Amino acid sequence: MEQQTTYYELFQRSLANPEAFWQQYADAVPWYTPPRRILSTDAGGLTRWFAGGRLNTCYAAVDYQVENGRADQPALVYDSPVTQTIRAYTYRQLQDEVSRLAGGLRSLGVGKGDRVVIYMPVVPEAVFAMLACARLGAVHSVVFGGFAPHELAIRIDDAQPKVVLSASCGIEVDRVIPYKPLLDAALRLASHHPSRCVILQRPMQPALLHAGQDTDWQALVHDAQPAGCVPVDATDPLYILYTSGTTGKPKGIVRDNGGHAVALRFSLDAIYDVKPGEVFWAASDVGWAVGHSYIVYGPLMHGCTSVLFEGKPVRTPDAGTFWRVVQDHRVKVLFAAPTAFRAIRKEDPEGQLKKKYDLSSLTYLFVAGERCDPSTFHWLTDLTGLPVIDHWWQTESGWPMVANMMGVEPVPPKPGSSARPVCGYDVQILDEDGNQLGPNQEGNVCVKLPLPPGCLPTLWNNTEGFRQAYLSRYPGYYLTGDGGYIDEDGYVFIMGRVDDVINVAGHRLSTGEMEEILAGHPAVAECAVMGIACDIRGQRPIGLVVLKDGVQIQEPQLESELVALIRERIGAVASFRSVAIVKRLPKTRSGKILRKSIRQMADGIAFTVPSTIDDPAILDEIRMVLQTRHIGLAFADTDTAI
Repeated sequence: MEQQTTYYELFQRSLANPEAFWQQYADAVPWYTPPRRILSTDAGGLTRWFAGGRLNTCYAAVDYQVENGRADQPALVYDSPVTQTIRAYTYRQLQDEVSRLAGGLRSLGVGKGDRVVIYMPVVPEAVFAMLACARLGAVHSVVFGGFAPHELAIRIDDAQPKVVLSASCGIEVDRVIPYKPLLDAALRLASHHPSRCVILQRPMQPALLHAGQDTDWQALVHDAQPAGCVPVDATDPLYILYTSGTTGKPKGIVRDNGGHAVALRFSLDAIYDVKPGEVFWAASDVGWAVGHSYIVYGPLMHGCTSVLFEGKPVRTPDAGTFWRVVQDHRVKVLFAAPTAFRAIRKEDPEGQLKKKYDLSSLTYLFVAGERCDPSTFHWLTDLTGLPVIDHWWQTESGWPMVANMMGVEPVPPKPGSSARPVCGYDVQILDEDGNQLGPNQEGNVCVKLPLPPGCLPTLWNNTEGFRQAYLSRYPGYYLTGDGGYIDEDGYVFIMGRVDDVINVAGHRLSTGEMEEILAGHPAVAECAVMGIACDIRGQRPIGLVVLKDGVQIQEPQLESELVALIRERIGAVASFRSVAIVKRLPKTRSGKILRKSIRQMADGIAFTVPSTIDDPAILDEIRMVLQTRHIGLAFADTDTAI
């Protein structure tokens, strides 16, 4: 990062002349062919970065590092307390693993532009798989290991992969989760059928492989000839990552190669203040955008050592696990969700376990994935004495949109704020009519176009859906879907979603999809799902249901059946556990369910009863139900354990 440059100077340059600004940082990327144009629009009028440039993301992350003095430096450190395994891979070893897996995929017919779905736990082979796809110019789509078959099938049908890469099982704190039966069920549900499934056999629970469909991972790699890197266009897709949409149909976020490489290199330096050779740990899953950007691609392209952690912040074996990993691997930057630290605080409120470990290497704690509440911020700051940097971004952006840029000019934090817009992001707060609001006025958080490099250029096979979801509401702006405000000092405060997508421990989930599932139960006439505050996960969904006339069913039985339906269709990540039977739902005269009022009631937030409500007495009935069931922080809810 340039010396003696203030945040304001750098930020203003990024908005005033984005072409010149990003040209400078593109020079750090090892292009095969430099781009002809820095910023342009495609035939559909959408923003594209670095058109005409040719590169390979795997080359930038692996081979280039080997060729430039990092062959024997650790690239990836796998730390798995659930399997009691620690294993390090140098950049040279990583190159060998990735090139042979790429050769195996090539032998199965995978080539440039083909899609590969990766359905795996947090193991080194998942990283190898992502990089191997990038090496071939194939497009990968990572789906959380253990995700429900229905959700996996939707993604298979949308991406239409030539091959699926998976594992026999995943390891949780107290159980083994077989993946193969879930994958087989998804393939039965899906209309598209991949030509081959490659299965990594884990000794904890090997899977039965089906002749003609499945290939053993180790056998494939053993027999493979290493594959080289295939040049791709900067505007070619690197991966698809699905996120929940308000319609219940997942949206395939596309990440291109060129803008992604430039943005991540810039962010490691400017935001995280990490240098080549230093240790970066994003305590995430490879299925998240965080895992893509800051476990795999970002640290490796920057020449860092990246920690890959298979475990939980607690019970593996205790709430000191994070501090142990920092000590053992000399981590400089730790990036985790506030959920993780809330779980640690719950089990070790005084931070006694931290005292056992040497954290002298740790310089910064970054949190994202959901809003970091002031209580957690203060606890973590007091416990560690380190800068705690809350920063905000989305799957769509792929890298931070609002942050305290530690590599440029750090500013004093404000609890509840993610600090200031990152270079390239012209963040504005707009009212319902598209007017820009002043300081401390809450409205829709938007970004004036063009979005900087690294952000989604479109949705997979759904350009019109991209326009409708993000660009149509306010012409000339990207609609983030979040509400918030900017204070008089330029600090951005993100207050939560303005649509019906909720954030459960960093997972964006559609309440509309959950309502559709609940409504399919034969006893349910009407239902509403909303996200309420949760001490551990930030938010968790609850369901209110109205029974069909004449139906006789006990509330515990119905709750159990509905919880099971959500778990089957969406998965345990939904953290859906609470259902209450009500006589009726509060609505406006036009029929809109007052979900926000119910959420505020459960959270103990004062609210004004909308003037458009059909019958104010209904809210009193709902309050009694929530209080009787102890649902919500306002009613002494105790059902928030990990």
